[in-house]
Amino acid sequence: MKTLVIIASLLLLPAGLNQLRAQGLVYRPNNPAFGGNTFNYQWMLSSAQAQDTHKDPTAKNASSSAFNGLGSSSSLQSFSDNLQRQLLSRLSQNILNKQFGEDGLKEGTFSYGDMQVVITNAAEGVIIRITDGKGGESSITVPYL
Repeated sequence: MKTLVIIASLLLLPAGLNQLRAQGLVYRPNNPAFGGNTFNYQWMLSSAQAQDTHKDPTAKNASSSAFNGLGSSSSLQSFSDNLQRQLLSRLSQNILNKQFGEDGLKEGTFSYGDMQVVITNAAEGVIIRITDGKGGESSITVPYL
């Protein structure tokens, strides 16, 4: 019986080898950061954001900012900000009218609260330097025509 099994397996072995095939394995990354297809980026990002269960404790509430359009500030704070913008606009109009009006160009320093505007004449044009009391500074050069 043992010999019969050995002979049958030897006869069937070449027929079985004909059916066996090998295949080469190729690694293809999905993540675009590691060489994958760049069209996978948006899908991977949205998938990761959907699975994210951690919330940033310092992030503002999206529903309150969408509700009033001004973030989480109160109506008093928004009124104060609006008033400050209007005063700064009026101040800048006055400065420009004084500088470029009928009287001609005048150098000078203008102050509004912590903000200071210095206008000087230079070879390249009129230099307007704006500084605030918090360490911020901006400079604008208006060339001569």
